[in-house]
Amino acid sequence: MSQIDIKVEFLGGLDSIFANKRSYEVKVDNTKIVTLRDLIFDVIVKDLLVNPEENYSIYIQDETIRPGILTLINDSDWELEDELDYILQHKDVISFTSTLHGG
Repeated sequence: MSQIDIKVEFLGGLDSIFANKRSYEVKVDNTKIVTLRDLIFDVIVKDLLVNPEENYSIYIQDETIRPGILTLINDSDWELEDELDYILQHKDVISFTSTLHGG
């Protein structure tokens, strides 16, 4: 089985809905083309999100990342990298940072 290693980061308070852990090392089966969409919905939401029934809407809205969450692929805005259709590469770093803060 062929796998790629991906680092996933949750910053700006998002770690609170991901078991208070800011960073995960994820192994992804890439025997087929694996996109950021696959990573989000098949790994992050299913395996990393704590209490999905309560926290899903904090992270996901309308089948994409919720507005107010900055998504970076290797420190580049995901809008420059095909967003959900980005094809994951070995050693990618995917970062999600909440820009919404109470106060």
